Amino acid sequence: MKLILILWLSLLTSLCFGEKITAAGDPWPPFLSPDLPNQGLSVAIVTEAFKREGYDLTMNFVPWARAIDGVKKGSYDILVSTWWTEERTKFLLYSDPYLENQIKFIKRKGDNFEYNGLASLDGKKVGIVRGYGYGDDFMNATNFTHHETSNLIKNLKKLVANRIDLTLEDEIVARALIMSSDPKIMEQVEFTKNMLSTKKVHVTSGLKNKKHKEIIEAFNKGLKAIKGDGTFDKILKEHNIK
Repeated sequence: MKLILILWLSLLTSLCFGEKITAAGDPWPPFLSPDLPNQGLSVAIVTEAFKREGYDLTMNFVPWARAIDGVKKGSYDILVSTWWTEERTKFLLYSDPYLENQIKFIKRKGDNFEYNGLASLDGKKVGIVRGYGYGDDFMNATNFTHHETSNLIKNLKKLVANRIDLTLEDEIVARALIMSSDPKIMEQVEFTKNMLSTKKVHVTSGLKNKKHKEIIEAFNKGLKAIKGDGTFDKILKEHNIK
């Protein structure tokens, strides 16, 4: 009788509150941030998509390297926002894309540099964020040097101090991070007109997670549902993206 009661309560809890999904990512406004409404645009979209399929999402904000390692090992169920790289497909299953980023170089104000292919980076010191998926061609290039830090703001401070020549990020993200962290930096930097690449944003789950296929299929179904009934566009408008 006691066992039946426990099983019944477990089923009732699942029906009332939904199955839990643990998500991870680093602060990346306006897409992810504990200080934004609904914890950012990406979290709002992903939460609603999973909700349609009966899942409740809990977001964990940690440094990117820890987030991707945690999903890889199965400590977290998903990464909310992931760029595609060939290397990551060895340990992550990707969802359908749901957003897109334009990755541009950031330079000191007054610098006449303009990005025109990897050859234009000859001899440059370029600041990158540890673990970000900039693309294999960029990461494997040897005509410039990569200088890793844990986040964009550290790279920007190195940039204005003349310790590196360039850094890079989605322009919307970079502007949001600068204005929330150190607005004075915005007066000292500018963006290239040309971009390194356009990156599609995906949800990913680690291949070591026994439910990785189920999780990604649920997100894809939920995403299709919220796009179909107008909820997706409503979320974009609420976050001033559309």
